[in-house]
Amino acid sequence: MAARSSTSSRIPSSSQGRLLLCSHGEKPVLRISGTKENPGRRFWGCVYFEVQEGCNFFRWADPETEVEYSEIARLRKKLSMMKSRTKVAEWKLKFVAVLGFFGWVGFVCLLLQSWSKVTQQCLIPLNLV
Repeated sequence: MAARSSTSSRIPSSSQGRLLLCSHGEKPVLRISGTKENPGRRFWGCVYFEVQEGCNFFRWADPETEVEYSEIARLRKKLSMMKSRTKVAEWKLKFVAVLGFFGWVGFVCLLLQSWSKVTQQCLIPLNLV
């Protein structure tokens, strides 16, 4: 998460932070991210962040930007398109598998039929004089 490597400053908790509790049972502190990925973005973090281990409480405080919403919409559209392509590919694979199965069944039937003709010819008793 971005919060792990961020440099942060403490900001007094607002009403949203009072509704949340970390795994220590403490009210989280509003901090500001200092990472390259999320510079200046506010997040709620454990009061013991970088002091004690065992609590990974993290939640973004500010809403996502319009750019992030459009990116999410683009990714959802891409996911939907990939799901439909996957369904088509699965259908084609099943169709080819069924054709292959019936092809092998036909081949085995022809092989058995020709084998039975050969064995029948060998089983005919020869008239020995």
